[in-house]
Amino acid sequence: MIDSRAADSTPAAEPQAAPVAGEPLARALLSVRWGDLDAYGHVNNAAYLTYLEESRLRWFETLPGDWYQEASAPVLASSLLEFRQSINWPEELIVELRAPRVGNSSLTLTHRILSARDASTLYLDATTVMVWIDRASGRSVPLPDAVRQAVSPAAARTRDQPPGFDDSVVD
Repeated sequence: MIDSRAADSTPAAEPQAAPVAGEPLARALLSVRWGDLDAYGHVNNAAYLTYLEESRLRWFETLPGDWYQEASAPVLASSLLEFRQSINWPEELIVELRAPRVGNSSLTLTHRILSARDASTLYLDATTVMVWIDRASGRSVPLPDAVRQAVSPAAARTRDQPPGFDDSVVD
């Protein structure tokens, strides 16, 4: 396939963040670190997963109850990352989390990584699936009540955001 933009030298438009239905469960403010960069001078693709993990863990830590225990904990069962454009340094990021699906032992989270300087700049759309397992057997266990309650629509609208989460950053 030939890219017609190359023939007329018209630069490609930067991906713009489209509106997403529903308020995020949380928004995490993260800084791009120099060590996140690869040899090409932009954020390495593996660092995006770290950004998603950090935002998830910050959110889990806000839950009023146990989201993991000695006997059970969540594991990342699936991840789908759709890279929209490169992230360069320096940059401040907003990682939004939503929970479109709650299962018996799993939680599907969607994430968006946006520029904190320009919320219309979209860097990544992602979907992850967390499954809670029994650490000894590796078998799935029911989703903790604290997680199930936190993803209810009422909880998402009323919970205070902790340090590192800032609802005022993105409209």
